[in-house]
Amino acid sequence: MNKGKSMKNRIVYIETYGCASNRADSQIIVNLLEKNGYRITDNEKEADYLLVNTCAVKHKTEEKTIHRLKDLSKLGKKIIIAGCLTKVNPERIKKIMPDFAGMLDPSSIDKVTDLIDDIREGHKNIIRNSDKKIFLAAGHSPGESVRIIKISNGCLSDCSFCATKIAHGNLVSYRIGDIKRELVHAIEDNCSTIYITSQDNGCYGFDIKTNLTELLKELITVDGNFKIRVGMANPWHVKKILSELIKVYRNKKIMKFIHIPVQSGSNKVLKDMKRPHSLEDFVYITKKFRKEISEITIATDIIVGFPTETNHDFNMTLDMVKEIKPEVINISRFSSRPGTEARKLKQIDSEVIDYRSRKLTGLYLSYNKKKEKLVQIT
Repeated sequence: MNKGKSMKNRIVYIETYGCASNRADSQIIVNLLEKNGYRITDNEKEADYLLVNTCAVKHKTEEKTIHRLKDLSKLGKKIIIAGCLTKVNPERIKKIMPDFAGMLDPSSIDKVTDLIDDIREGHKNIIRNSDKKIFLAAGHSPGESVRIIKISNGCLSDCSFCATKIAHGNLVSYRIGDIKRELVHAIEDNCSTIYITSQDNGCYGFDIKTNLTELLKELITVDGNFKIRVGMANPWHVKKILSELIKVYRNKKIMKFIHIPVQSGSNKVLKDMKRPHSLEDFVYITKKFRKEISEITIATDIIVGFPTETNHDFNMTLDMVKEIKPEVINISRFSSRPGTEARKLKQIDSEVIDYRSRKLTGLYLSYNKKKEKLVQIT
């Protein structure tokens, strides 16, 4: 903390929604604020500023966030909204909170200190947007056993259902040297588990002439007793680097866990989703991993109720799950998101979506009898 600055009006409460990447962003914000003389509190009533790092991937999460913003506004504090919702649905924020203090889009978190400084001077309704994506260190957090490290921002996909691309834009990968230094700092803080995260780890490095396997090969050279858990990687990118990825996964410092979202067992639906992979790609990747690394845990994501999903398409998803039996399934009921192509399609009745969700959940629980890794349903 900068001790030369008074703590008057310099206390910030931060609340985070959504994915590991969002949690990493919040830790970066904490680091930036503390370096500039602000104090972080876990008590919203004590704070001068309330910063909410939002998620807009799913309608349910957006509703939860909006409800929370309404509650926080009753405290009479200066509220700053960060994260995906500022890009996906900023007008809704303005509607429910016309006196908001500031907004930070996902590429502008490096401006958080300047934003709050401006708010302290009496300004409001400040909006910071940026297309520039730079590597930012999360800072030292002694005592934590887990560290989340962002390896890139944005992606190379254009999925018809996804609002994340609207929020984060095209892929910008961070340099291997910067990521490695962040890992070294984490080990110095005695972190034993490292999560590497992004919107899509599978395409890491494609914009800077490297890839995920090259990154992992470099990270496992760092001395220390730690394990790296690789976050979500889309199958069409994993397929390009599969052989080398499996080789590096054999290293003891890599957790035997891979998250590959299939989304549907129907190639027709995958095409409508604008997913560049086929069901056969997913099956090949998962079977190859299991053949080469027997202890691997396969996690996947499935959307039920995509607008063009018929009963036949859904049954194909059930057949795929019966064949692969993923250890972890994140089941999402389809919800249309602002600005996406899928929002324009005729939607499936919610009762049908609920039925399919229950059916898929029941199938998962029928083969995962130990229930050591519970299905996640949203």
